[in-house]
Amino acid sequence: MGYPGKNHKSYQTPKRPWEKARIEAETRLVIEYGLRNKREVWKAQAYLRKYRTGARHLLALSSGAADAALYETKKNELISSLQRNGILGPDADIDAILSLKVQAPLERRLQTIVYRKGLARSVKQARQLITHGHIAIDGRRVNIPGYLVKRTEESQIAYFGKSPFVSDSHAEKTRIMKPATAPKAMPQPEGHFRGRGRR
Repeated sequence: MGYPGKNHKSYQTPKRPWEKARIEAETRLVIEYGLRNKREVWKAQAYLRKYRTGARHLLALSSGAADAALYETKKNELISSLQRNGILGPDADIDAILSLKVQAPLERRLQTIVYRKGLARSVKQARQLITHGHIAIDGRRVNIPGYLVKRTEESQIAYFGKSPFVSDSHAEKTRIMKPATAPKAMPQPEGHFRGRGRR
């Protein structure tokens, strides 16, 4: 056991740091979910790894001469925990835990759900709104983009009561509700060259 007052890493770094396929896959996740860095991907992987380990222990427990009541109790505890966090559906089993992808916990992050609910124009803006204190859950301000939203909390996500985004006349909120279309590029005449030419 380590020192209680010392913070410990909640993730594991990759064993092969220069693996090209893994780096490209993590980069796509960072861009898609608007993450700060790859450490947030590794935290999501560590979250899944904990539950996969529990599922494998349950499979070993079921194959041995263990008490059936103990197995069912541990199984229900494991599955109900993931169901409360919105990771699994209502009719999930042990195989569903082992088949989970890293996108499952990333979809339950507050940053992602704020964007999916239409409270921000992009995942980057969703992160900015959260860190600046404009987002609340059940009236309580939450400024952690990586907060895992429980299924019961998903419908309670809204703008914080004192935030200027509560007002419908806020300029940025108008852009969120009606996103502006990008202006079309002006047609260039034939033979036109951009920049300075040769002299």
